[in-house]
Parts: sequence; C-alpha cells; structure tokens
Amino acid sequence: MASVHESLYFNPMLTNGVVHANVFGVRDWVTPHKMALLVLLSELGRAGAQLGLLERRRLNRLLLPLLQGPDMALSRLRKAIEECCPHLAGSVHIRLKLMAEGELKDMEQFFDDLSDSFSGTEPEVHKTSVVGLFLRHMILAYNKLSFSQVYKLYTALQQYFQKDEKKNGADENEMELTNPEELDGKMEKEELDGPLREEEIACSGPLSQKQAEYFLSQQASLLKNDETKALAPASLQKELNNLLKFNPDFAEAHYLSYLNSLRVQDVFSSTHSLLHYFDRLILTGAESKSNGDEGYGRSLRYAALNLAALHCRFGHYQQAELALQEAIRIAQESNDHVCLQHCLSWLYILEQKIFDSCVLLEHSVNKSLHFGLPYLASLGIQSLVQQRAFAGKAANKLMDALKDSDLLHWKHSLSELIDISIAQKTAIWRLYGRSTMALQQAQTLLSMNSLEAVNVGVQQNNTESFAVVLCHLAELHAEQGYFAAASEILKHLKERFPPNSQHAQLWMLFDQKIQFERAMNDGRYHVADSLVAGITALNSIEGVYRKAIVLKAQNQMSEAHKLLQKLLIHCQKIKNTEMVISVLLSIAELYWRSSCHTIALPVLLQALALAREYSLQYLASETVLNLAFSQLILGIPEQALNILHMAIEPILAHGAVLDKGCAMFLVAKCQVASAASYTPQKKIEALESAILNLNEAKTYFAKVDCKEQLRDVLYFQARLFHTLGKTQERNKCAMLFRQLHQELPAHGVPLINAFK
Repeated sequence: MASVHESLYFNPMLTNGVVHANVFGVRDWVTPHKMALLVLLSELGRAGAQLGLLERRRLNRLLLPLLQGPDMALSRLRKAIEECCPHLAGSVHIRLKLMAEGELKDMEQFFDDLSDSFSGTEPEVHKTSVVGLFLRHMILAYNKLSFSQVYKLYTALQQYFQKDEKKNGADENEMELTNPEELDGKMEKEELDGPLREEEIACSGPLSQKQAEYFLSQQASLLKNDETKALAPASLQKELNNLLKFNPDFAEAHYLSYLNSLRVQDVFSSTHSLLHYFDRLILTGAESKSNGDEGYGRSLRYAALNLAALHCRFGHYQQAELALQEAIRIAQESNDHVCLQHCLSWLYILEQKIFDSCVLLEHSVNKSLHFGLPYLASLGIQSLVQQRAFAGKAANKLMDALKDSDLLHWKHSLSELIDISIAQKTAIWRLYGRSTMALQQAQTLLSMNSLEAVNVGVQQNNTESFAVVLCHLAELHAEQGYFAAASEILKHLKERFPPNSQHAQLWMLFDQKIQFERAMNDGRYHVADSLVAGITALNSIEGVYRKAIVLKAQNQMSEAHKLLQKLLIHCQKIKNTEMVISVLLSIAELYWRSSCHTIALPVLLQALALAREYSLQYLASETVLNLAFSQLILGIPEQALNILHMAIEPILAHGAVLDKGCAMFLVAKCQVASAASYTPQKKIEALESAILNLNEAKTYFAKVDCKEQLRDVLYFQARLFHTLGKTQERNKCAMLFRQLHQELPAHGVPLINAFK
C-alpha cells in the first residue's frame, strides 16, 4: 500500500482539464478559477482609490468565500463581481480574454508580476494576510509546475474562458427569441438562485485540502443548525464521493457521509461510513499523533460508542447494547473516565427502554459534574426532569431542577442546551395542562433565535427545540380556534423543516392531529377516518386512539370499546399515564351512550385518581366535568353543580375552546335540572342564568366551527325561551337549529347522553 500512496503523492494528474495533485501531500494548486481570482486581486490593487468605500466593502466580503470555496464557472464568478462592482467585472473579463487569446508568455508574465504586490515599503498586500497567503500559495504552486503542466494549465484556461463565451452567445440568442415577460421571469429566477449560495456550486474537479476542509465544515455546520440550507442528500453524497475518489483516506469526508446518511434514515450507508471514518483515523495516524500511544485505543472505544448510538437511533437495542459493552470494556482498560461517562448516559437510555431507573442517571450526573463535563451533566439533569415529570412530581420542583441546569448553560455558554431547556419547560407545562405558561415559554425561545450566530450567517434556529416549540404553538392556536394562525405556523414549519429533514415528523404529526380535530368538530367523520392512517404511521398509539374516537362518533360502540380496551392494556404496560386517562374518559363516554351510567362512575374515579397522582391538573379537571355529567344523569344536579365549581376554573383559564364550551353547556344543563325544585321566581332567574351560559357556550362552539354542539345548544335555548314565554327568541333559535339539523342529521343519540 505504501508504494501506491507514494505514486499518488509524486505523480500529478489531469482531470476535467484541471491540473492537480493528490490531497495527501499538496495543500493547494493552480486552476483556471483561481487564476481568475488572481486577476480579480490584481485589478483590485490597480483600482486603488478609484473604488468607492461601499464597493470595496462589498468586494472584501465577497473575497473570503471565493478564496475558500470550490471552483465555479466564470459566468457565476463574473456575475458575483458585477453585483459588487460592474466596472471591475469588465476589467477582469478583458484581462482574462487577453491572457486566454494571447500566448503562453502572457500567462508567464502575469505570474511574474504577482510578486510585485509584496514589494515596496508599503506593499499592496501583506504577506501574512488572507489574500497575501493565497497569492503566495498560488505563486509557489505555479513555480513547482513542470513545462508540460504549465502548458496543460494554459490549455485549461483557454477552455475555461471559451466555455463562458459559448454560454454567453447561447444566452444572447435565447434573449432574442424570448419575449420580455419570459425574460424578466428568467432573470428573477436567476437572481433568486443567487451567485453566492455556495452550497449550490458543483465541484467539477478535485478540491484542494483547504477547499475540502471548508466545504466539509460548512456542510456539517448547516446539517447541525440549518439543514434546509445544506445540499440535498443526493447532491451532498455525490460531492463526498467525488472527494473520496481522489482521497479515500479523508476521514472527515466519511464522517460527513455518515451524517448525510442519517438524514435519510439509511442504516446500511451510515454504518458503513461511520466504520470507515474510524478506520481512516487509525490509518492516517491522526489520533496517535494527538494522543500518543493511546490514539489507537481511543479511536476503537469511541467507534464502538458511536456505533451503539447509531443502533439505538434506529431501534436496534440488542446490537446497541453489545456495542456499548465493547466500548465500556475498552474504556475501562484505558482508564478513560470521559468515555465511560458517555457510555453510562447511553446505558441509561438503553435500560430506559426496558425499565425505569433513576439510579444510573443520578450517578451519571454526579460523575459528569465531578469530571467537569457540563454538557453531559446538563443533559442528564434534563433527562431526570423529564422522567420525573412523567412520574408525577410537582412542577415547582422540576422547574427548580431546570433552573440549576440553566445556571450550567449560561456559565459555560451552552446555547444549544438553553434552547432544549426552554423547549422542555414548554412540554412540561403542556403536560400539566398550563397552556398559558407553555405559551410564554414558547415565545421566550422564539425570541432567542439570534442567540448564537454560527458559520455562513446561519442562525441556530432550525434545531429540534424550535421544531418542538413551534408545533406546540400551532396546537395551542388551533385549540383556541385560531386555525388561520395555526396554518401559518405549520406552513412556516414546512419551509423550515422540509419533509426529508430529520425533524419533519414532528410537524407532520401535529398537522394531522389538527386536521383530525377540525374534521371531528365539523362532523366530517369520513375525513377524520382518512387521517387516522397518517397519524398511525407517525405515532401508533395516537392513531389507535383516534380510530376509536371515530368509531365512537359513528355509533360503532362495540368496535370502539374493543379497541379502547386493547389500547388501555398497552398504555398501562408502557406507563403512558396521559393516554391511559384519555382512554378511560372515552370508555366512560361509551358507557353513557349505552345507558350504563353506574358502570361509568368507577372508570371515572380511576381516571381522577391517576390524574391527581401524576399532577395532571387539566386532565383531572376534565375528569371532574365528566363526573359532574354522570351525577346529572343519575339525578343529582345539585351535587353536580357543587363539584363543577372545582373544575371549571382551570378549564376556562387553560383549556381548549371546545372544552370551555362543553363546560359552560354542562353548567347550563345542571342549572336547568336544579331549577325544577325552585320557587317560580328563583326558577326564572336560574333559567335566565342558564341562557347566558348557553350564549357563552355557543360563542365557544362557533369559534371552532363545532356544528353538532351548536345545534344542541340552540335546541336547548329554544326550549328555555319557550318556557320563559319569549316567543321571538325561541323562533330565532328554532330556525337556526333547523338549518343545522338539515345540514347535520341526528345519529339517534339522545341529547342528554353526551358530554362532548
């Protein structure tokens, strides 16, 4: 293998008209594109004071990405210069034309003149500046070329210029044949493409080492912070394959290929690239140079650890456990405490899939703090908070723990973990039913999108934390009846996280759920049923639950009951308490509709006990409303009114609009039922109060376009107005009821036997 590497090192190659050497030994070489940049720098030095301050500033901002980025076509380069300084673009074009259409000695003279930029007491370019280093590298690379290589470079320059001339000629002919409107559209499209979007530039030949490093670091940063601005998975893989073709031992390229494969959930390619990355680290000796004799072992243990993380991500828990055991064994042999702490964190994640245990996590947090690993310690604290939230711990204790982790974040400038912490707070407040607090936390995170600027002007705002918060925000708006605002948020999510991105499943699920709720509110059960398949594909538990809701709405009681019983057993097994309570409430409603009111009471009491045990205040309030409805059906409306006062305040403060309407409708029903034993005067006051509550309920139902509930409210109001002798109001309600009744025919369920 050594002889092969030596042959690649000493023999320059010619590919696609570009003289280059292998990346193993040569850091830079001369290409026609770089010659065009040299001409630009030369003309920039000649222009001197003739350039205005604004033009010079634009050119300086343009130079750095041009010097670091991959080669591009002359037309793109010229267009980029024209946007900054049209006069200079013309001078560069003329100078290149004279060189390309002249003789070889003109190119020789050009490189001889470049050295004059460093001469004099006040040189045009300082030797140690970015531009000075680039000029010196190019001069040195040119001087090392043999005569045949110089001739090949000159031929490549001619081809580079002639290709641009042919393209300009074709564009001019097309402009003559194209009407002005189409031409304007084409120009607008070209402007939108933007000459400075380097991620769109295809590499026609091999990159130098500097260009390759810049390209890889840029794409890795974009994949982490703003995936939409990175190259598409197929295009990026093509560029990486091109890099690896000229340097198969480029370890960083293999790692970026691993990250790219993760985007498309390609388990085979990601595993292949990850193993190659660590193999190349050992092959090139990069690890052993920086870590002494421990470099080889360090690569092995971190390779095993990364492989365990990869298998865990794809759900291969048995393979992940085997790889993790291997990483732990090697780390213990090397006495690597940092690696062992990472292994301990992943061990907790794997064991969490089998049983809940806080012991490993608490031990991991303590050890991470002891060894000075704030990032790992903070992640451990947040995982501990999440687990205890599901275990029903008090919200104030959880927020205190998150406050301690926030101190770590700000102390060590861990901005990414600050975002995660705020998103976690949003989710916890949602879990506990405090929508106002969740909304406040979501707005806090969204206002922090400029917290940390990363490479190429990308803000760290396309992470999973922002996806979670925006999804919660869309759902909160939909619950309050602001469907247009929710649609705008989802539209923004789709633009920020395209369907092929790794966090797209979050907004896909929320989008399907919002559409489902709207279809159910509108009585379009066939539409809701068609959405169940999409929800099930993204979240099987949510999909089964919503299938049962559709069956219940279609009066298929036995099928709905079977489905809910299976779902209840499964959720109890995996300890999904929130879903267990929701399923119990749906089962209780099935018993009401089947006139088994007494059987529903134990089910509701079980749900209430769970909700209070796990501090799920909103679900507890909703359960109390269901209990009040059961008492109303059983003929004790006074007791129902008493317990309603305990539950209605959280519903009105933090509840969805539909729940608010149902609560006010239930209050009105209880008031009417209680008024039967009142004196005539007191009865009239109770009925008028019920009408006011019905008006409020009607407003809530209209906001979410819940036509079935509106129809029931109008029917109830018409009966009350008839009792009070208000004929005009009765007739108005009766007319509106008839219109809705014709639009939504009844399913044969008595009005009193439905809470929602």
